[in-house]
Amino acid sequence: MSNEDFVVNAELRDDQGKGASRRLRREENKVPAIVYGGRKKPQNITLSAFEINKHLENEAFYSHIIDLVIDGKGESVILKDLQRHPAKGNAMHADFLRVSKTKKFVTKVPLHFINEETSKGVKMQGGTVTHSLSELEISCLPGDLPEFIEVDLINVEVGQTVHISDINLPKGVESVALSHGADHDLPVAAIQKGRGATASSDEEGGSEEGAE
Repeated sequence: MSNEDFVVNAELRDDQGKGASRRLRREENKVPAIVYGGRKKPQNITLSAFEINKHLENEAFYSHIIDLVIDGKGESVILKDLQRHPAKGNAMHADFLRVSKTKKFVTKVPLHFINEETSKGVKMQGGTVTHSLSELEISCLPGDLPEFIEVDLINVEVGQTVHISDINLPKGVESVALSHGADHDLPVAAIQKGRGATASSDEEGGSEEGAE
């Protein structure tokens, strides 16, 4: 888990609806949001557009416990959902989920693939890596939440597939998919024969036929 602390300041809002949300974004440079979960009722809030968009530039923000300060009172949350402008990419609406230090919760964290270029399948066999998943849904306590999960491909060869069960998950972290049974052990990445290797093999075969 990253040692970086994220603090997001927010204000409660009473006005709702698309018209009110557009006005907030256009006239006040604010982003409408909602925080829910736990024993409290959902709350409609507003965020500083500059502040939230700055945080969103950091990958760790998406899989990190956030200190959401609403009118001076802080609570621990995670970013559960985000709507972006289709062209500009800036935040349009955000959903935050309250979390408890003593209760497990479900979220998604990014996968970082390491040793791709130096893996057996790529470096020695000329294969290419394909990714089936870019993030993994996990269950854990807030204190065990990883910023990302590494998938080491160093020993993967051409024709082999890495599944969720092959990933070394951090202590205290469980795969939601695997909790549903072995038939949910989805593929994460694979190394396939490269086009160059296929073409080379075909040429060699053609030469032998010609020689015969």
